[in-house]
Amino acid sequence: MKHLIFAGFRQRYFDVLASIYLYNEFRGYTSLDRVLEAVRLRCPDDPAFQAEIEKHRADEHKHYRMFRRWFERQGRMPLVVDRGVGHIDRFIQWVFQCSIDELDTAKIVATPDQFEQLCRVIMLTEQRGYAQVEIILKNRLIMSDPVMKRIFQIVHKDEPDHFLPYQRWLERHGRATARWNERAADWTIHKVLMLGKLPALFLDSGRERMTHWPDEDPAAYAH
Repeated sequence: MKHLIFAGFRQRYFDVLASIYLYNEFRGYTSLDRVLEAVRLRCPDDPAFQAEIEKHRADEHKHYRMFRRWFERQGRMPLVVDRGVGHIDRFIQWVFQCSIDELDTAKIVATPDQFEQLCRVIMLTEQRGYAQVEIILKNRLIMSDPVMKRIFQIVHKDEPDHFLPYQRWLERHGRATARWNERAADWTIHKVLMLGKLPALFLDSGRERMTHWPDEDPAAYAH
């Protein structure tokens, strides 16, 4: 009986964790198209910076595919989630007072302060992600799944390349790498996700599963 309870807990925990990561990786690589557009306009003479962001996008897409394959190996679909579980979604909303999809790229490019804010938001989000993966790699429950373990090892290896380009750009241009209120927002968002959204999703036994993969159906997360 205890074994069955533990197995059910383990499966549910993995489902919740992987569903959240699947969302954030999908949101990450699709949103970076907007960032690339802004960087190409704002920094046309900085191909190295553009290439770093292109790699960032490619990595996020690779991570999304890894989590998708994990679910496919399990023979089940991810849990239905929305942008409430997205760290970057909440951060963008807090800083720019709009969703990622509503970001005005032209305005950001034309306003240096907003472009710098965008770089800081991405940098802080990715730094938070790196720190969280380090915690996950010490979690014996998660590490008990060989495939999940390998996924997070790859994510951990890739993660520095996701925040260092923005950090170095800000440093090269003598800009602040983070303001106290941005760090406070990052900390608050993280706590809301860890102490609120994740437990609520875990306990929501009636939560439906997705019927389509988001890379195949753009409306999969449109709710």
